[in-house]
Amino acid sequence: MYAVIKTGGKQYKVASGDVLKIEKIAGDEGSEIVFNEVLALDDTYGTPMIAGASVKATVLKQAKDAKIIVFKKKRRQNYRRKNGHRQNITLVKITDICGK
Repeated sequence: MYAVIKTGGKQYKVASGDVLKIEKIAGDEGSEIVFNEVLALDDTYGTPMIAGASVKATVLKQAKDAKIIVFKKKRRQNYRRKNGHRQNITLVKITDICGK
């Protein structure tokens, strides 16, 4: 059984036991969170959400993603800027998919 959930402005196809790297959400390590925005369950699609469906997950870790280098340059203007960015992420493990 799989589900399509929406969190952080993105959509993820998940199954029980999957480990996801999603944008940071509030929660301590080991705590349980519930995703109520379920877009699809197996072959059932919502319009836009499926009423009463939810996905439960456990927070494994609050961390930072790999560094991304942001480099800006304008040719022949002697303009160069170099920045780095590390996005805050949450690692979650899907524990249960609840239907209607």
